[in-house]
Amino acid sequence: QVQLVESGGGLVQAGGSLSLSCAASGLTFSAYHMAWFRQAPGKEREFVAHIFYYGGSTYYADFVKGRFRISRDNAKNTAYLQMNSLQPEETAVYYCAAGPVTKSGIRIPETYDYWGRGTQVTVSS
Repeated sequence: QVQLVESGGGLVQAGGSLSLSCAASGLTFSAYHMAWFRQAPGKEREFVAHIFYYGGSTYYADFVKGRFRISRDNAKNTAYLQMNSLQPEETAVYYCAAGPVTKSGIRIPETYDYWGRGTQVTVSS
């Protein structure tokens, strides 16, 4: 069965950095686009970043503003999200997702086939 397991979350001070990982199993990882979303308490799940199956093209939410970088290693079946200059309002559970989405569906959670359970990121002020 397909599993996506996020890791790397934790507590960081405002302005700090975290590096998240998403380890995939049970699917042909190199055939799937990967994305990161986040969900804060009481809010909807929102798109953060996306990378195509071959790793050549990436897309980011406007709020990222060059602070985050999504990457993947198809040999290790793992996707990554490097986050810098984190702010308290970015406290949320961060999820990775996999799917053969079209370009128009990149930012839409419902278009992804598989999801991890998430990893908590807490940014203190």
